[in-house]
Formats: sequence, structure tokens, C-alpha cells
Amino acid sequence: MAQQADCYSVANDTKWRELREAVDVLTGVQSADIQPPTVPACESTVAAVDLAEVRGQEYAKRALEVAAAGGHHVLLVGPPGAGKTMLARRLTTLLPSLAFAEALEATRIHSAAGLLGDRPMIAERPFRAPHHTVSTAGLFGGGSAVARPGELALAHHGALFLDELPEFRRDVLEGLRQPLEDRQVTIARGGWRVTYPARLMLIAAMNPCPCGFRGDPLRGCRCTPHQLALYQTRISGPLLDRIDLHVAVAPVPHRELGRANGGESSAAVAARVAAARERQYARLGVGACNAEMAARDLHAHAGPDGAGAVLIERAMTKLGLSARAYTRVLKVARTIADLAGAERVGAPHVAEAIQYRALDRARPA
Repeated sequence: MAQQADCYSVANDTKWRELREAVDVLTGVQSADIQPPTVPACESTVAAVDLAEVRGQEYAKRALEVAAAGGHHVLLVGPPGAGKTMLARRLTTLLPSLAFAEALEATRIHSAAGLLGDRPMIAERPFRAPHHTVSTAGLFGGGSAVARPGELALAHHGALFLDELPEFRRDVLEGLRQPLEDRQVTIARGGWRVTYPARLMLIAAMNPCPCGFRGDPLRGCRCTPHQLALYQTRISGPLLDRIDLHVAVAPVPHRELGRANGGESSAAVAARVAAARERQYARLGVGACNAEMAARDLHAHAGPDGAGAVLIERAMTKLGLSARAYTRVLKVARTIADLAGAERVGAPHVAEAIQYRALDRARPA
């Protein structure tokens, strides 16, 4: 009996001590030692993939690293079997882990869509890959009675992969323009209006022509100029302008396919991406990436040096870049400088950023 009384006394004293500490924190007598919450570990819902599994494609891998570091949208253009899908599915492995607030937002969206299942929380960056037959409501969200998030919202804080981009309906593609710019998607129906967050990275893939073999050194293209023009005009110039990196993905030579090692792992690249993002957070605020820079930030942080300014001016004339494409080049150049640990955007950073717009020469009107 005495032992029970002693236990009760200890428990009671502990509660009073905790209550006094809470009062002291609220009144400012002492500071709170609060540990930030962490995303709970859970079993992965997707098969583990790694960038090292991709043989060859060093140019495309570098483009993915730049995209991940700055939160930029990417378009991969290459023949069938070149590895576009394989590359796309490894993009999220290069991104930093979800912060608790980001995981909470993603969890709410998946829960509203009825896709959370038995998971307590979304612990990995989402990767959504809708088929090109997806409806407008399926991609943007909606519903006749109850609003449901679409693929754009489900990819919030992750990546949205659109394979065979020209095969998507034209109205669906044009509807992407505003959400990609605003990082949110708004749906309005007769009696209601809802806005979902859509801070995502778009990674799109397409063939260079209808048959897929334009520019392939081993397989000749069978498309007529008329077929090629029709294929290219399925994607408008304004939509392409909103995609920061346009990357040519060439077929991998047989000698590369036989290599035992595919190169750097996702973890090694992700470490550089994380360091580059920390530099961006210090300038723009936690969670903000170069791809989201406002005009005032662009002028303050992404202005190139003299040689870089001359280079981008020449590119504007030669490639016929729009004003929007010009700002995209500067943002990508700032990201490349961050990966290199450079304080100022220089000519080498601008030159690499311009390479990722070289496909604009064949851009449809």
C-alpha cells in the first residue's frame, strides 16, 4: 500500500512539474526546447530505383540534376527506347526528402482524393504518370457533386510525368499553362470553386517525330514534312516556353549498355542538389527554388556578368527566344551557378543554360 502511494506521489509531482514548465514557457520565463516533427518512416509504395541503373545518357542525367536543384520543368525528346521514361522515373530520387509541412500537405490532398489507403502519411515525394487519354477532370480535378483533386494536385511537392506529350488532347495541354505558372490549379463549377496547390515539377517526354526516328543514325525517319509539322504543332510555343529545360535524349550505344556501372548513384547527385537548394533557401526563403523566382529576385540574384550578358543577348537573336524564355534561361543559369557554388552567374553557367533551349530552333509556332 505504501509502495502504491509512493508511485502516485511521484506521478503527481511529475505532472505538476510539467504543468509549471508549460506555464513558464507561455509566460516567457523560459524558452521551449521544441523538436521539429519528422515525417514517419513507412514502407515504400514504389519499387526502388536509382540513377546509377541508367547506362550512358550523361547529358540527360546532368539536365535532371539541374532540374532537381532548381525545381525546373523538363522536356525529354528522343526516339523510342532511348531511356526517357527510365530517366523520368528517377527524378524524385534526386530531390530532398519531404519536410513535415510538405508531407502533411501531400497527405491531405491524397486523403481528399481517397488515395491514402492504410498509410498514415505520404512519406515520399509523389510521382504521378497519367496516361495520355486522361480527361480534363482527371488531370486538373473536379467532379459533378464533390470536388476531387486531379493529377496536378496529387503531384504537389513531387513530379508529374507526361509521356508521349503530343498525344494528350490539345485542350488538356493548353490548360497546363496557367497552373505551371501559378503553381496552383483552380476549378470552378456552377455552384462551387476550389483551388488546389500544385507546386510540382513537370517532366514531359516525346518522340522527335511521328515515327520516332528523326535524327537517329541507325534508323531512318519515314515522316513527311507535313506529318512532322502536324506533330510539332500539337504543342504550342507558349506551353514550351514554360518548360525550362529542353533535352535531346539520343539512343545509347551498345558499348554503353554493356557497362557494369551506370555512373553516379541517386544519393551522390541528391547531395549536390541539397547543397544547391540550401543556397537558394538562404536567398529566397525556405522551400523556395530558383524556378519560382519573382522578377525582383531575378534581377537581384540571377543577373549575369558582362560576358554572360553578351552570350545571352546573342542567343536571344539566334534562337529567337521570347521574353519568357529569356527569364527561364537566367533562372536555369542561376541554378547551375548554385550547383557550382558560385556567387555570380557567369558565362559558363549561361552557356550551359542556353544549351537546354537549343531545341527551340525547331519550335512550332
